[in-house]
Amino acid sequence: PSPFLPESGAMDLNRVSSIINIQSYGLLQRLRAIHCHKVIVGLSGGLDSTLALLVANTAFENGGLDKKDILCVTLPCFGTSKRTHDNAVILADALGVSFREISISDSVMQHFKDIGHDPNIQNATYENAQARERTQVLMDLANDMGALMIGTGDLSELVLGWTTYGGDHMSMYGVNASIPKTLVQYLCEGYALMHPEVHDVLMDVIHTPISPELLPTSEGEIAQKTESAVGPYELQDFFLYYYLRYTYRPKKILYMAKIAFEGKYGEEEIAKWMKVFFSRFFQSQFKRSCLPDGPKVGTIAISPRGDLRMPSDADCSDYLADIDELVKASRKS
Repeated sequence: PSPFLPESGAMDLNRVSSIINIQSYGLLQRLRAIHCHKVIVGLSGGLDSTLALLVANTAFENGGLDKKDILCVTLPCFGTSKRTHDNAVILADALGVSFREISISDSVMQHFKDIGHDPNIQNATYENAQARERTQVLMDLANDMGALMIGTGDLSELVLGWTTYGGDHMSMYGVNASIPKTLVQYLCEGYALMHPEVHDVLMDVIHTPISPELLPTSEGEIAQKTESAVGPYELQDFFLYYYLRYTYRPKKILYMAKIAFEGKYGEEEIAKWMKVFFSRFFQSQFKRSCLPDGPKVGTIAISPRGDLRMPSDADCSDYLADIDELVKASRKS
């Protein structure tokens, strides 16, 4: 059920170290190539930006660089919860890196006024404006201090298109570009076991609901939960692996998923989220056609420069029809 993790399910700290080192040496090589010794990470207190910071921290340790030249910036807005905000502050402090907080609420409200958008309409404009404002602030800060802005988005998000075009979709180097969400969690947990000084905060990050935090909180708690929209990441990573690694068609992937997740997800629920996978994967290729560079870690990557050559107008209607037919046939039997 978890093809990106050790089959036994046990924590393999050697594997954790190897993967984080691949990511960190990729980043270190980029810094050396452009004669740069400063980086910026937009730290939200969520899983992906946490792993990006851990990678940057490891890169600076491996390269003998001053960790004060890692600037973490938290950019709270309408959906930021106290839990994620506080975890970002605690983690940056525990690692000994630089930290800055910049609220973007006023900037986004001014932007809404400029374009004539009613902030009470919480649509894609409402959400994406926040992601794009964060990216603008981070990139401008990077320009101002001569730093490299590190991307935080993971492989699962890029495959599903769960990223704002021109927002968190873009960076100067994406360290998590070939790390799926289930592996992000695994790496953060492994790092926590190896580094007691950040164990507690990392475990709280791992157990925080996955969310882009773009919609207002509910009584201070996260209201927007990603897996409610795109499905469980363990399912999506299963589909991702067997489709991109082996190009299996939906019929075979569905058959395998029913066995792998027996007792946890029924056929119709698996089929429902598989349709979401294929729909979002095909519809979002335009975002992957212009991805920033990043290290290739495992057997699966989606770089448009070599790993995934796919037209942005590819059609998956036959896949979706196949899934519907499989479910209908199963109901009849």
